[in-house]
Amino acid sequence: MKELVEVMAKALVDDAEGVNVISREENDTVILELHVAPQDMGKVIGKQGRIARAIRTVVRAAAIREDKKVIVDILQ
Repeated sequence: MKELVEVMAKALVDDAEGVNVISREENDTVILELHVAPQDMGKVIGKQGRIARAIRTVVRAAAIREDKKVIVDILQ
């Protein structure tokens, strides 16, 4: 999951080196924190949050295959 989010984010941003994904588990949920450079926040979120929603949808679909619950948080 972590690698999937990282690959998608790096494809969207200008500063690929500024992309960092941290994975942590709470109870039975995996939380993926996506950190991007401040100037790339708009590219990852998209107009009206469409890109962020698409990233979360793809990750949720991949998580279903592994029978896990995954949350993607986008942070600076």
